[in-house]
Order: sequence, then C-alpha cells, then structure tokens
Amino acid sequence: MIEWEASGNSLRVVDADGTELSVRGGALSVDGPGPDIPRPVDETVVVTADELRFPHAVAYAFSLGSVEQYELDPNGAPLSLAPGEYVVDVDADIKTYLRFSGEATVRRTDDFAETVVTFPERVRAIVGFRSRHELPADAITVPDSVDAVARAISHLSSSHKTDSPDRTYPTLRGHPPLFERGEALEIPDCIRADTPDTGIELAVPPCYESLFVVAPLAYYLQARVAVENRVDPCLRLEDRGIERRLGPMPDLERDVERLLRKTFFLDCLVRNAGPYRTTLSEASILDALELDSEALYEATPQDRLEAYLEVPYAALEHRLPDWHLATYVTPDYDHVDALPFLLDRMSLLSLPRTSTLEGRELVRRSLEDFYRGERSGAGQVASVDIVKPELRSGRVHGWLADGVPIDVFKSTTEAYYNRLEYLKRSRDSTSICVVLNDPEMSGEHEDVAEIYRRRSEELTIDLAVEESLRTAELARVFEDEYDFVHYIGHCETDGLRCSDGYLSADSLDRCNAQTFFLNACGSFYEGMTLVEKGSVAGAVTFTKVLNEHAVKVGSTFAKLLVHGFSIERAMRLARRRIMMGKDYAVVGDGTHSLTQGEHRLPTTATVEEPEDGTHLLAFDCYSTRVTGSYYFPHTEDNEYAYLCGTESYFTLSASELETILAECEASVIYDGDIYWSRELSRKFRS
Repeated sequence: MIEWEASGNSLRVVDADGTELSVRGGALSVDGPGPDIPRPVDETVVVTADELRFPHAVAYAFSLGSVEQYELDPNGAPLSLAPGEYVVDVDADIKTYLRFSGEATVRRTDDFAETVVTFPERVRAIVGFRSRHELPADAITVPDSVDAVARAISHLSSSHKTDSPDRTYPTLRGHPPLFERGEALEIPDCIRADTPDTGIELAVPPCYESLFVVAPLAYYLQARVAVENRVDPCLRLEDRGIERRLGPMPDLERDVERLLRKTFFLDCLVRNAGPYRTTLSEASILDALELDSEALYEATPQDRLEAYLEVPYAALEHRLPDWHLATYVTPDYDHVDALPFLLDRMSLLSLPRTSTLEGRELVRRSLEDFYRGERSGAGQVASVDIVKPELRSGRVHGWLADGVPIDVFKSTTEAYYNRLEYLKRSRDSTSICVVLNDPEMSGEHEDVAEIYRRRSEELTIDLAVEESLRTAELARVFEDEYDFVHYIGHCETDGLRCSDGYLSADSLDRCNAQTFFLNACGSFYEGMTLVEKGSVAGAVTFTKVLNEHAVKVGSTFAKLLVHGFSIERAMRLARRRIMMGKDYAVVGDGTHSLTQGEHRLPTTATVEEPEDGTHLLAFDCYSTRVTGSYYFPHTEDNEYAYLCGTESYFTLSASELETILAECEASVIYDGDIYWSRELSRKFRS
C-alpha cells in the first residue's frame, strides 16, 4: 500500500511499513494518479517539473526504444541521456521509477545526499512507487501432519516474482502466504496457480525436525518438499536425473546452510548478466570458477542449480558474505505458523540447543550502591535463569523456544502477527513517548528526548514527554497507539514503578505500543508480557543495571533506533558501550525497525589507526529485511559495490576520513566506543 500527498514543491510518499520518501522538484506540480508503466509498481503519480530530486540511491536508465541500459556512475560523474523514451530506476527505500520522454541529465549532488534528474525544460512525467514490504496475499490451512506441512511449505515460494537469479533482490520476493492451523490442508487456488514448477524436489524423513531445517532452502529454491520413509534427506533435479544426498540430523543443518549460502551467493553474482547490473567486488569469482554468467542467467532453475552443485563449497567459503539471520526453533506443530515470517526474512532454521553459562558471562557485581534504583529504595527485582544457546552462522540470532537465552533475541509467534497488525495502521508520522518515572534518572531522559527532537527535523516524528506518571496514566501510554515508548524508571516483581504504586503488564487488556524500551532493572518478564499483549518488540534488562550504564545504553539505543537500525542491532551496538552489556536483551521480533535511516541499509563503520599515520576504515552494511542487496562506499577511489554482509576496507588520510564521515550517517566503532559519524568526523579535521 502506497499513500502520497503533495505540498509545495515536494511529493511525500509513505508505505504500509511507515517508510517515507520525498521527491522534490523545480517548479513541481503534481497532477494526480497516473497510468501504468512497464515496471511492477503499487502506485503512479503524474508530475510536471524541470528537475526532480530523489534520495541518494543507485540509479539506472533504461531506453524503452532499444535494449540500452545506463548506470549512474557511483563516483559522481553525471549521466547524459539523448532524446528518447526512458524509465529511470531509483533504488531508494521505496522503489521508485520515473518514466519520461525527451533528454535529461542524471547526477548525484556533491555530498551524495540526492539523486537528481534535470530536464532542459518543464516535462510531464510519471513517477511509480513500489513498497519493499508486502503483506501476505493469502493463507494456507495446515493440520498437524508432517506430510501436510511439507506440501504447504512447497507453496510458500508462490510469493516470488521470478525464478531467475533476480529473486536475490528483496523486492522480487514477496511475503509468503500465512499458515493457519486447522483440521485439513487447504491451499487457495491463487496460491497453487502462483507456485512455480521448477522440477526441484527436497525429500525428507517424516519428522518436523528435518522439515523445519530444510524449509529455508525449499523456499529459496522454489522446491517441492516430499516426505518419504528414509533416513537421509536428499535434493533431486528431476529432469536431470540427479539426486544429491544430504546428511541426517544434526548434519542436515550444516548441509542446508552451506547449500543455501552457496546458491544465494552465486545467484547474486549471476544476476549481473540481467537488466539490473552493478560492478560487484565479488564478481571475479565467476571467472575463477569458470562459470558463464550469461548462460546461467538464461538457464532453467534445474540447469543453474546443477552447475552450482559442481562448485565445491571450499572454493568460495572464504568469499561468502556473512549470513544475516539464524533462528533457533522448537520444531513442532505449535511453531508451524511462524515459518512464513521466518522465511520472509530468509532466516536459517536450527534446533535450539543450550549449554551452561561459564565464568563471567553474566557478571555478578558487588557495587550495589551504583545499581539503578538502589539508592531510591528499589524493591525486589525479578530473577531470570539464563541459558547459553549454541549458535550457528549468522549476524543476528533469534530464539523461538523455551528458556531465556543470552546473546539472542527471545521471540514469540505473536510478535510476528503483531507486526502485520501495525503495518495496517494508517499513520502520517512516527509517535514516540518518553516516560521519566524517577527524577534521579533525568540525565537519560534529557539525552534521549533531545535525540528524538533532532531526528524529528529530518523525519516526521511526534514526540511526547511525560514525568512521574501514576499507574492509570502509564497504562494509557501503553494502550495508546504509540510507535515507541521509552520508559525510564524502576521495575520490580510487582511491575513498573509509578508515583502511586506499580503497573503490571498483565493488567493491560491490550498493549498498542508498537515497540518499547524498558530501561529499568529486571524488566525482562514485563517486556515479554507487553509483546504477548500486542507489541512487536522491545529492549529489556535481565537483572539490576548500573545507572551510569543505563544512561549510556539508553541514549545510544535511541540514536540508532531512530536512524533505521533494527531493535536487535541497535541494542547489540548500544550495549558495547558498557562492561555489563549482556544484562540487556531484546524480546519479540528483533529484526523489526521503527523508522528508516538516511540510507536504506543501516551502516556501521570501524576506524583503526595503524602506526604509519594512515587510517583504516571498514564498512559493515547489512539488514535482515533486504537480504541480497548491495552497498557502494563513497570513498574517493572506490569503483566497486559490495554485497551486504561483506565488509569493505579502505586506507585513508585524516582529511579523506573526515570527509567521508561527515557525508554519511553511520554508527562508528572507534577507540573501543560507539560514535555517530558526523560527530566523530570533527576529530580528524586538520
């Protein structure tokens, strides 16, 4: 769903996920809804202007009268288009297409903040928009039967818009249909019709364990899943007569991970033979492996997969981008309805296994006088028994099983359904409420309120600031439709402390706050209850926390969250600032983001200073929401784009480092702490 409104010389666009995009123009007039264009779009608008300014993005121009394609030079050189019929593809937060007739110049501004299309005179054009998030189209009813669930999984790839390597682009993978538990298998005709017959099959033993583990591979390969009386699962290419054995559990987890990562990676490289090309740093691997990208792009899914199977995993293991997400799920019928949500995020699935915490992984401290709330007569804090998960590959880890895990976000199936409900909300801005329920904690309160106010200058944010709320007043805050509630105060066994007692999340009929941060001692169980009552995700603590630490974590988390970082990633970075960071955790869907950032892919940089006087800058750019995307570091001499999950490294002078930090919006790890790029850039000013 796309909504738009015109105001002055700008066109503001918002999708169902709350993502905003602004198109500005010289003498811009918006003439109303437009006709279809030869691209997949949700909405089109007719505009007239002599110049159109889009957010910074990779941009291509396609000639409609020929097969010519042009890419805007990532280093900033303008692109001149001769008179003709064109579609310009702007790969922004909301996918944008511009169709026009005539000649034009496409360029980036000097600070790389905008992509600008300029015409010799005012031109009537069509602007099309496609949301990067899609709601599920329908639902499949599944009974408690391994065979029925296998058949249902076979239809989840009906949401793919292609079976070519272009399916690595997140915009060409829609949200899979939902699963609803019922007495008999029911697959709507529209889902059957949209399910491709690739001739690829995965055969598994009759158990939920194997079925859950192979689900991500089946979804991406658009494979049929069959249940057979066998010990070893296998992959079949029916038309080729090929059968590749996969190991039984638990080796199946490793085999699926390797096959999925290898196939996805090679597809990301081969897709450059198609219409959406870029100069990837990893592309030379295809030549080294003697793989013909042009032939593979045009090949059938079976032929392409057959070629990939011949590539030894060891031949490219060291070049694979880090996988973005792994979820540890109890493989039973109770968690079947979570599968479409996990596959939408392209998560690897593994069985939950734990070990005993050792050493100082959760440090028990004796500095009682400095614990948050200790000097304010705080009462008993709820105790939490922590387990240590055995983690597999993945930048982000989720836990959909019993137990309270460390180093992962603790999710529930309800959290994913809650996210769908919030996507249906009609909203013009992001609403944030900061609650200070203890005057001794005013430092954090002032810091985070100022962060939200500053961000509201760039993004539409409605900010409310409350102090010393009573239980009924705090209950109304959680019952109101805030997008984010930042609570600063105390949490005890009876609930969140208020001026007249305690508010237990159990007492709420419904929590309508989309996300939250309970920056209070021992808030884990209250946070879990808020998710069960309706929230998508939130940040919590396991135990007592030092007041100084709470201020550091709270302010850093706030900064990252309103700049587009997911809740889990924002918390993971924020807690680096303190020694006792593992006392903080995320509950609910940790992949959820509250807002968008200046750049579609949240970026973290690391700056090191070798002894030779130079500066080593590393970029780390990834998101659990847009797996398969790439990023382009705008250093002076860089010519390459990098797949998300692959870090890029550059050696720079102090002045070069200052320039790039000043121009980007990124969190930066420097000298053991977290900074914001534009603030840190001043340190390197000569």
